[in-house]
Amino acid sequence: MKTKKIFSLLIISTVLILFTVSLFLLLYQKNTASAKIYSAAPHSSRNTNIESRGLTEKLTIGAIGDILIHDWVYEDAFKNGKYDFKPMLTEVKPLLQSPDILVANQETVLGGAELGVSSYPMFNSPTEVGDAFVDAGVDIVTNANNHSLDKGERGVQSAIRYYEKKGLPYVGSFKNFEDQQKLRIIRKNGIKLAFLSYTYGTNGIPVPEGKGYLVNLIDREKMKNEIHRARKEADVVIMALHWGNEYQRVPTNEQKELGQFVIDEGVDIIFGHHPHVLQPMEWAEAADGRKAFIVYSLGNFLSGQMRDYKDIGGIATLEITKTISKNERKIELSNPVFIPTYVENKNLKNYRVLPLEKAGSVGAVNATVKNNEILDHMLQWLP
Repeated sequence: MKTKKIFSLLIISTVLILFTVSLFLLLYQKNTASAKIYSAAPHSSRNTNIESRGLTEKLTIGAIGDILIHDWVYEDAFKNGKYDFKPMLTEVKPLLQSPDILVANQETVLGGAELGVSSYPMFNSPTEVGDAFVDAGVDIVTNANNHSLDKGERGVQSAIRYYEKKGLPYVGSFKNFEDQQKLRIIRKNGIKLAFLSYTYGTNGIPVPEGKGYLVNLIDREKMKNEIHRARKEADVVIMALHWGNEYQRVPTNEQKELGQFVIDEGVDIIFGHHPHVLQPMEWAEAADGRKAFIVYSLGNFLSGQMRDYKDIGGIATLEITKTISKNERKIELSNPVFIPTYVENKNLKNYRVLPLEKAGSVGAVNATVKNNEILDHMLQWLP
């Protein structure tokens, strides 16, 4: 009799354990279904070990501007029957690998050679562009911009297949509605970063009916809802905005007003793109008192555009500190840094991205003076 009771208790205990485990898994799936959480860039060659630092965690977030591949750039990269863009980044690779997380704006669709590579006004780039930037240190790309639909749905889907094969997170242009709804969150050093991306338009190319997931267009209500979702899941919310006027070196009133709107709704950091020239960085205060940061435009990082500041870009970095005390969590942004870069070429050949301060060694006129001018321009609104 005693044995039967023990056996019955064992059965009941087993059932309860199975029920508890099933309930836990159900809740876990529910909580993670709305986000793609990436450990710190497994595709990167950098050291990605996550070490506990007690109650204080730190990381450096970095960003670069437009990867805009014109025909003379990809023609220069074509050697011995294949594309290789890695030599173009050799001089800046150490700088790109310095931040813990690096985000870039992939302006031209990486649809691959099978779709036919093409230049302005309807771009399509070799996927080897992505290979080079991943090798150099890029951890996530934003792909919502005015060229997102240059090759239609086919181009979007081809690029995403490449990103997924490469293990490179992307945000702003998606393969379906389910993909669009999943937040992009990267976890590094105990800090979770959510990445969002929106564009003002697509050069007049209409988004196919019923396929709004192909590109995130600026829509305040939609942005507000996604920002609020991201704040619940992440420590820091970062938004890439494709906005402003091309070749204008100061932000428009519309940029400033939209930037304040998304910051008030919960964005902590804005990285701006589209003008193809650099626009300054500044601090902003959110409605709830948070300290936020804006880079209005990061300019061109690698492109075929020249002169009038179009061949000057840079790397912006910012330190993020997370402090946990008792039941409180505090996020602090600090130490903004900007390093100007320069796209050098010789008669549309031998394209290289260089730190601007070192560009004099390859013949750039007054490189040191220009470097100081760019720093003054980018930092002029910082205290």
